[in-house]
Amino acid sequence: MAIPVGISACVLGQKVRFDGGHKQNRFVVDELSKHFEFKPVCPEVGIGMTIPRPAIRLLQLPNGDERLVDSKVHETDYTDKMKQFADKQLTNFDPLCGYVVCAKSPTCGMERVKLHIANGNTVPGGSVGIYTRELMARMPWLPVEEDGRLQDPVLRENFVFRVFSLNDFYQSLREMRSYDGFVKFHSRYKLVLMAHSPSAYKEMGRLVASIKEWDLDLFYIEYRQQFMDAIKNRASRSNKTNVLMHLQGYFKRSLTKTQKQELAELIMSYRNGNQPILAPLALINHYLKEYPDPYLQLQTFLNPYPEELKLRYGL
Repeated sequence: MAIPVGISACVLGQKVRFDGGHKQNRFVVDELSKHFEFKPVCPEVGIGMTIPRPAIRLLQLPNGDERLVDSKVHETDYTDKMKQFADKQLTNFDPLCGYVVCAKSPTCGMERVKLHIANGNTVPGGSVGIYTRELMARMPWLPVEEDGRLQDPVLRENFVFRVFSLNDFYQSLREMRSYDGFVKFHSRYKLVLMAHSPSAYKEMGRLVASIKEWDLDLFYIEYRQQFMDAIKNRASRSNKTNVLMHLQGYFKRSLTKTQKQELAELIMSYRNGNQPILAPLALINHYLKEYPDPYLQLQTFLNPYPEELKLRYGL
């Protein structure tokens, strides 16, 4: 079953931009659409703006407020309409496992959107699009990424991984919540947490250990937020090396001296940047088939998403 993911309609290829064009992202259309069921939204069209239409911008008022206005006629203000539209849309977004937004857009941009002031200059660092700001404030656990940033292999992998992980969380626990269910889910992601955030790995271990002190519905909300915050951290090469060495330890009684040395050298080669992580992982998965281990076979770290996405090739 495809994973529901929101998306700026122009990124999917719909001609809804102010100039009648689009910003279609080929990775989204050619690769992710095989696994995600995209829910396209154009907030500007959603509030009744035409195609084509006058350009709009974010304007910072002297009191610090940010308004969404016509680029030429600043008195034409769309801020309240946009917030009302976002509020209405968000009531339907609970099933979503991610969202791809359009970079630089005053409605959809996730970061560094131009923020103008009355004299024509811009505020250093920019701001966040009005629609996306509402989205991220109301759903802080949701993976959100810009189309342009998906060109970066590290950011791309992290975003897609988070979408698959949140979907796994929902499939495992949304309908059937139990102490055992949370423990099993957490167990499958222990090595993932170790790679993304060793501190969160420890903190969440303590959280799960205290699960019987919680109401399950409240625990669901707390665990989801902590889990998604943790895996938003990009897994460093050093942390992933530690996980690989941890995995290696499970085979110390099964492998010959030569095999152990080969795996150790491959892990060190990855650590030094001479190999992608796929190299040691391929060997570990090979040994896991020869010497099955029930705990390792369930670890999401080894197979976090479909292999055909080729997301680990550059990591």
